[in-house]
Amino acid sequence: MPIKIPDTLPAYAELAKENIFVISEKRAFTQDIRPLKIAILNLMPTKTSTEIQLMRMLSNTPLQIDVTLVIPSSHESRHTSHEYLDRFYQRFDEIEGECFDGLIITGAPLEHIEYEEVDYWDELCRIFDWADKHVFSTLYICWASLAGLYHHYGIDKIPLSEKRSGIFSYRNLTPTEPLMRGLDDVFRMPQSRHATVLRKDVEDVPDLKITAESDDGDVGIAISDKGRIFITGHLEYDRGTLGDEYQRDLGRGLGPKEPENYYDGGTPVLTWRSYATLIFTNWINYYVYQRTPYDINEVKKEKENLI
Repeated sequence: MPIKIPDTLPAYAELAKENIFVISEKRAFTQDIRPLKIAILNLMPTKTSTEIQLMRMLSNTPLQIDVTLVIPSSHESRHTSHEYLDRFYQRFDEIEGECFDGLIITGAPLEHIEYEEVDYWDELCRIFDWADKHVFSTLYICWASLAGLYHHYGIDKIPLSEKRSGIFSYRNLTPTEPLMRGLDDVFRMPQSRHATVLRKDVEDVPDLKITAESDDGDVGIAISDKGRIFITGHLEYDRGTLGDEYQRDLGRGLGPKEPENYYDGGTPVLTWRSYATLIFTNWINYYVYQRTPYDINEVKKEKENLI
């Protein structure tokens, strides 16, 4: 699948080296195709790495995807230069009047902070509500999934006694659910978080169904009939991401546990990429491409029928 991104975005060269089909804006304009419009609200401090990871996940269908990178209007990043953000990102208030086929909201290292204490929480709630009317399907990742469950359904997060970090096995509870089609009965997913949600709290919401759960009762994926998908892990992570986080926390004197089921003789082993690829491909195919209207401006009308 060609991903349409700016030629000068660092992700362009990185993905091209991996033989992933990226297409320049100039070339895309010459193709008589209505690309899927996918926005990525990037809340991670590691902006460039997250861009590459997510675009890699979006690269496995024959569809053309037009990616728009978005950041909150009310928050100033301390880890990415203003020049970079001004060049490659749009503030939410710049795209608020547009419609999108899909939206990905990334995680953020904020589990230790109460939601209302996050400096851009009010705007994030506005984005959650905006997506219900302007986006056909929204994918919430890690902290964003916890925040989305809290905002939409009042499901509060539960602090963990220690960080859930590593590669964990999850059972595919609904193999006929479009998002889970083709997955094995058990699949692996990276986790990196300090909080969770209780299974019973999710089950108490009629609009939600749990599609993946670990043997110790951790909710891995929950799906709403309204086009919201909540993934508590980081399927998009690279081979070395958990290791980088582990070394960072060691350097900060936090005394972290070594990520579980991750190292083999001190070397990270990539054991989740095929599952991640399939889940993202299923999302694009079944939840976005096959359901979204051809006229992007009809998204609001279609979503009104779901709400």
